[in-house]
Amino acid sequence: MPPPKDVVKIAIQMVGAIPQLIELQQTKPLASVLKDVCDAWSLPNAERYALQYVDGRQTYITESNRGEIKNGSILRLTTSPDQEAERLYSGIQSNNLDVKTDSLKKLASLSQDVTFAQEFINRNGLKQIFSIVEEGNDTGEMLAHTLKAFMELMEHDFVSWETLSAAFIKKIVSYVNMNAVDASIQQLSLSILENMVPTSRLLFELVKKEVTLDRLLTHLQVTNAQLQLKAMALLIALLLAATDAERRDMMDYLREKNIRQFIHKNIIHSSEPLGDEMAHYLYVLQSVSLNLCERRMRTSMDPYSQEQRELLQSLRQTAFEPEGEAPASNFSTERRRSLCAKEFRKLGFMNNSNPAEDLRRAPPGLLALDNMVYFSRHTPNAYSRFVLENSSREDKHECPFARSSIQLTLILCEILHVGEPCSETAQAFYPMFFGQDHFFEELFCICIQLVNKTWKEMRATQEDFDKVLQVVREQITRTLSLKPTSLELFKTRVNALNYSEILKLRQTERLHQEETLAVPVLELRERLKPELLELIRQQRLLHLCEGTLFRKISSRRRQDKLWYCRLSPNHKVLHYGDVEEGVHSPPIESLPEKIPVADMKMLLVGKECPHTKEKSSGKQNKDVLELAFSIVYDVEEYCLNFVAPTRYEFCLWTDGLNVLLGKEMTSERTQTDLDVLLSMELKLRLLDLENISIPDTPPPIPKPPSNLNFCYDFSHAEQ
Repeated sequence: MPPPKDVVKIAIQMVGAIPQLIELQQTKPLASVLKDVCDAWSLPNAERYALQYVDGRQTYITESNRGEIKNGSILRLTTSPDQEAERLYSGIQSNNLDVKTDSLKKLASLSQDVTFAQEFINRNGLKQIFSIVEEGNDTGEMLAHTLKAFMELMEHDFVSWETLSAAFIKKIVSYVNMNAVDASIQQLSLSILENMVPTSRLLFELVKKEVTLDRLLTHLQVTNAQLQLKAMALLIALLLAATDAERRDMMDYLREKNIRQFIHKNIIHSSEPLGDEMAHYLYVLQSVSLNLCERRMRTSMDPYSQEQRELLQSLRQTAFEPEGEAPASNFSTERRRSLCAKEFRKLGFMNNSNPAEDLRRAPPGLLALDNMVYFSRHTPNAYSRFVLENSSREDKHECPFARSSIQLTLILCEILHVGEPCSETAQAFYPMFFGQDHFFEELFCICIQLVNKTWKEMRATQEDFDKVLQVVREQITRTLSLKPTSLELFKTRVNALNYSEILKLRQTERLHQEETLAVPVLELRERLKPELLELIRQQRLLHLCEGTLFRKISSRRRQDKLWYCRLSPNHKVLHYGDVEEGVHSPPIESLPEKIPVADMKMLLVGKECPHTKEKSSGKQNKDVLELAFSIVYDVEEYCLNFVAPTRYEFCLWTDGLNVLLGKEMTSERTQTDLDVLLSMELKLRLLDLENISIPDTPPPIPKPPSNLNFCYDFSHAEQ
């Protein structure tokens, strides 16, 4: 007979004693359980003791978390959190440096536990930490433990970052600004400042004033990868917390200091592989930089603005009024207006009498005008050639420069996600972005010439305008998916992908689709599906057995903490636990937490997950919703919450968990993999039928012959 659900069998250890094997009744008060355990070992004062896990983070057992104890768990009888907090509170005030250092080291370790942290903070322990930092001149091991303990205590959100004293903040800032300080202390100091920045406007202004961009750039140029990472994290935190005007000023200053070239050379192309965290920060830096275009993109042209009208007129003058040649001032006003209208029509404006009307649509708004002016000023020969070449064509075959530029700007904004909020988890950045100043404008210059080239290749007329721009969008997206490392390489590849190549790719895709739609082929597909779906199921479970590294994400900031989850080889238990940075595939024995697959009840995704509901009070981030999933397990319906690092991992994990639950695989990746496998299998099966058309219906079976006398008689042949 199975044990009751509210009883778990566990082992309890104590140093110097024989372990106890007990049946823990979850309905029994924890104080009574501790009393029984202490009595068995003849220990007085049971209230001074507590239970904690032996493995993993060694969390203290409380009434609120005792439900998470599983059958087979190993616990340790140890000093209670309040007693330990009292002891360490006294220890960090000791005059004996060894005692003080050991106490701070233990404090840094225990502060990860929420129960201990609350007890220590309730004793005004943070005040002691502040005084050690503010009054001490030590920059060695003791200070490193102090700052680590402070970080762990603040992680629990019991105390607001705004309560920090000015003296404490200045001391932390001084560690960042000093040269002769241990790298580990600088890393911790940078992390503390990174946490402070988003919490209040006052702290943001203080950090921005005290830690200059020059100082952060100095830290970025060190060889210590972790210090480089923490400096980048603080830089990103400052950029995200800044106002639009401040962000623009900061980005302008960083541009002057050639930060892009440094990142391109020393970080992206360094000998060390790029970590996930740094990839995310580079993505955010790219996103923040591109979003500086948003204001112009969302601003319509003001026909009464002298500055904007002059920019518009400069386009016409560059194309049609050669340098040194004065405009025909002796013409009448009417004649001059007529001439300008004709020239604006040649430039490709739809409303040639009032071209400002073409730029009233936002997006792309004034960003399209900026791009056209940049193109005309920085590549005047290419600009003049584009305009004059199309001016001399027949009306129906001319490629409208202005109309194309406006639509192309909109396409580039959509492809590069200009104006969209930064993702909390994305790591997809374009390496070529960091190899070029004025990236957006330079990309436009390449792509507008591509429009003209594709227009000629398609022999397009005005009616084909949308078709041409659709082809250009395809050329750009296909080339960007190859992740070119420089704009020159992008230019080479996108020009090589001409209209005939696009047609070939489309035809190949269409033929593949057509040949797989024949009725006999569809029947064969259906017969092959079960076998291939089983193959996909095995692959998903194999991926779960290999495991994945997940990041913990809070509503306050992107966390540095990592945890790993993997399925046991027999597919019966999920193992998980916290791991350190740099550990990629920890052995299954090192993961202390377990969930039996038999206890799993259901899988939740997106908005249904409890950890996305908790964040609903703040600004909800779309991509976190797309990557979030949770496992509901046990009778009490506990949840293990995940945020997948990528959409690919999300698909593989949700599919694998559905397989374990005996349900259908529902991710889009399943359909993609199935299509690829079916396509390969069908091609192999139909290899002998190449160039033979497959009829929709099977050929008729001929009638049987009137007699079977045509059968060969072997007996006569023998004679």
